[in-house]
Amino acid sequence: MGIKQFTFTILILAIAFNGFAQDDEGWEQLFNGKDFTGFKQLNGEAEYKVENGEMVGISKLNTPNSFMATEKTYSDFILEVEVKVHPLLNSGIQIRSLSTPEYRDGRVHGYQVEIDPSERAYSGGIYDEARRGWLYNLGRNQKGRTAFKQGEWNKYHIECIGNTIRTWINGIQCANLIDDMTAEGFIAFQVHGIGREEQAGTTVRWKNIRIKTKDLAASSWENQPHAEVVNLIPNTISPEEKRAGWRLLWDGKTSDGWRSAKSDKFPEKGWEMTDGVLTVLESGGGESENGGDIVTIDKFSSFELQVDFKITEGANSGIKYFVDPELNKGSGSAIGLEFQVLDDKEHPDAKMGVNGNRTVGSLYDLITAENLSIPGARNKGFAGVGNWNHARIVVKGNHVEHWLNNNLVVTFDRNSQMFRALVAYSKYKKWENFGQIPEGHILLQDHGNTVHFRSVKIREF
Repeated sequence: MGIKQFTFTILILAIAFNGFAQDDEGWEQLFNGKDFTGFKQLNGEAEYKVENGEMVGISKLNTPNSFMATEKTYSDFILEVEVKVHPLLNSGIQIRSLSTPEYRDGRVHGYQVEIDPSERAYSGGIYDEARRGWLYNLGRNQKGRTAFKQGEWNKYHIECIGNTIRTWINGIQCANLIDDMTAEGFIAFQVHGIGREEQAGTTVRWKNIRIKTKDLAASSWENQPHAEVVNLIPNTISPEEKRAGWRLLWDGKTSDGWRSAKSDKFPEKGWEMTDGVLTVLESGGGESENGGDIVTIDKFSSFELQVDFKITEGANSGIKYFVDPELNKGSGSAIGLEFQVLDDKEHPDAKMGVNGNRTVGSLYDLITAENLSIPGARNKGFAGVGNWNHARIVVKGNHVEHWLNNNLVVTFDRNSQMFRALVAYSKYKKWENFGQIPEGHILLQDHGNTVHFRSVKIREF
């Protein structure tokens, strides 16, 4: 090796070392690798021990979820940790979490970064422990589902900065969440409760646990395009969403951009807008008999629509698209393709139609909603009556998808022979070329039951 080449090599190594050293600046060890100084165990009675510098959690039958929690609380931080878990044991890393006497007698609750070695493969997703359930599953992030390596050490990189929570596993981004429910809390390492003998004594291990609380920009990672942002702050468009072409279809305050399906004005009764929620009011369960359906003034062809909805017990409603208000000037609802909004347990419509094709998330009266994101899933991920659920409708040309709480539940081609055959045996058979018009309005349905909507947003392709 010549002098010039040697000098160049030394220079490159120096630059690399300095970059690494700079990234190491400001980090603190969260766990000392010797004992649990600075931690306390909460809730369950699973065993925790220190072994070879690792924090080891050991599952135990018939005890609730257990948490080894920091005594300190943290607001904005970047956390890095390596994880290895038995394939039969679920686990998680609590962040900005709480345990207070007034909330379920001290039950740990708050954001959890998932450790999921199951076939579902939601590791790196964000779950709201003992509170709202899934906030960011990986149903829409197939690349993220490949990040976790079974039976190996996996490096988690977790960023909580402001109202944004983002996660990576082995350098692959898994979650990109915007939420503002909890700004500060402890960090904890979970051993999930178990109920089967073969799970007893299985372990989850954590090592090289470090945290950074200052100068976070220097160690923050860039978003990867496969991890789409999920914004849970009602009726807002984040800068990232705006760059992707999103806009609010309902502004959260007024009727701007909307009208009655059967007139050029917004209904004078039957709908109300309060505290950022658009509500269709109870009127006895009749279809479009009170305020009536409302539709967008604009028409849409290829688009992605997102709507949060919350139903009351026994309620029925729907989100329609490719609506032509001229097709039905008589009684009843305007005609279009429909993402069904329904209480499947209490409303009789769930048992009508064919094989459940009138249940929540379904293409109403045509295609039954089922969880297509997770093979063999027992349910489609409905969050329940009285909770906010998320509807997503994606239309690209003739290809259409329904998503319920970020699980794909329906997919079809509206110009296919199969689609036309389904229409021919449905209640829509009398409407010529049903569902195949090139563009149409978007509709929120008045079916005479109280249903709430918010965060109605759209982007066009």
